[in-house]
Amino acid sequence: MGIIKTQEAKNALKLGFLCSIAYLACYFARNLLGVLTPSMEKLGVWTTQEIGYISTAYFICYACGQLINGALGDRVRAVYLVSTGLILAGACNFVFALADNFYLAIAVYGLSGYGLSMVYAPMVKTVSENTTPEFATRCLLGFTFASFLGSPMAGLAGMLFSWQVAFIVCFGIAAIMGISIFMSFRIFEKQGVIIHYGRHENNLKQSKISALFKKGIVKWTIVSALTGIVRTAVLFWATTFFSDYLGYGAEKAAMIYSIVTLINSFSPYFNNLVVYERILKRNRDLSVLVMFTLSTVFFALLFFVKLRLLAVIIFLLALMTNSGASTILWSIYCPSLKDTGRTSSATGFLDFISYIAAAIASSVFANAVSSVGWQPLIIIWASLMLTGVIACLPFKRFSARKQIASESEAEISERPAEEAIEETEEKTVEENFQNICGQDASEHSDDERKEPVTNKTE
Repeated sequence: MGIIKTQEAKNALKLGFLCSIAYLACYFARNLLGVLTPSMEKLGVWTTQEIGYISTAYFICYACGQLINGALGDRVRAVYLVSTGLILAGACNFVFALADNFYLAIAVYGLSGYGLSMVYAPMVKTVSENTTPEFATRCLLGFTFASFLGSPMAGLAGMLFSWQVAFIVCFGIAAIMGISIFMSFRIFEKQGVIIHYGRHENNLKQSKISALFKKGIVKWTIVSALTGIVRTAVLFWATTFFSDYLGYGAEKAAMIYSIVTLINSFSPYFNNLVVYERILKRNRDLSVLVMFTLSTVFFALLFFVKLRLLAVIIFLLALMTNSGASTILWSIYCPSLKDTGRTSSATGFLDFISYIAAAIASSVFANAVSSVGWQPLIIIWASLMLTGVIACLPFKRFSARKQIASESEAEISERPAEEAIEETEEKTVEENFQNICGQDASEHSDDERKEPVTNKTE
């Protein structure tokens, strides 16, 4: 048994590490445009509004791709989807670096988003269905860590290279990872580390979508939308927030972005291993509620704080607490769907919702910055987190308690009537018993009176 567990741990480590590196390349590509936005604006490559449209096209294509490729991931082998997506995204970043036409830039960057959408959901299914639940959670924590680490990597590339060279470097990294994934997954399939369709192939044929509703998919859809807005749209405009609102220069803003996102990349382990497992005792619903509450408070504090360094720290805390809710969603909830046989489809749907919300929010944020300014936008950020608090309140438990209370009150009110009925029944029984006893006694006395008369006659 120990040897089996050790082999399972080794397989999970190999699979989780490779998928995390691939996801790191994915997030490096995804965050690069946001990091390079201030320098591209300064050089006059694209305006703020044009970059807003490009990012919106990316988010929409990524979101729609998640919906399509999430469903494909339950039927097509991950080795083909993941490797193709990374190579396609890398090639699109190369073309984007050389594009001087606005419409071409929108088209190729949107296509890169579709390519990257082929990565996450199939990998989640592969890990969830080929490892134990404990190992799956640890592997998906590696995914989350990689997603946050991709941001400081992009910030570092923005500091070291010009914007065109940075996108070409992104092409090289994505292409290398796509080839590596293809070769490694094929080896894992031959070794039995990866089983095609996973361990729940029959569940896909038998299960219905209603099984996802029993798993609380509606609430977690709201969680996905709100956390996606912060980790994608808010983070996309973070460098601009540091430079425009807090008054840092473009280079310092990129450096601060790298530091903030690097620290935030370690938050999944703290949120999961300390807050979720130790402090809140693996209470999934309570953990998400606490995270949204803290994130609301921190975003609201940004409205009042004027000191730049303190504002950066509070912004970081808002990101970390929001990432706590995101970690619970992707590392705890999504793997729990494996018994439905629809892990990839559900994960793709949730990611679709996340990026559709981010696409809408990114466009709104761009217009808000240019029209009403940063302070109203901060209020919007805090309001979104407050929506998460409301969505995660345990309304079912409240209604259940009310129902139990009303039932107990009804029982109490019915007790006097029931007791009166019982007393009446007891009296009736006693009277009947006395009557029967009385009749027996009278009959017995009559027999005694007759007996002496008979003896005299004899």
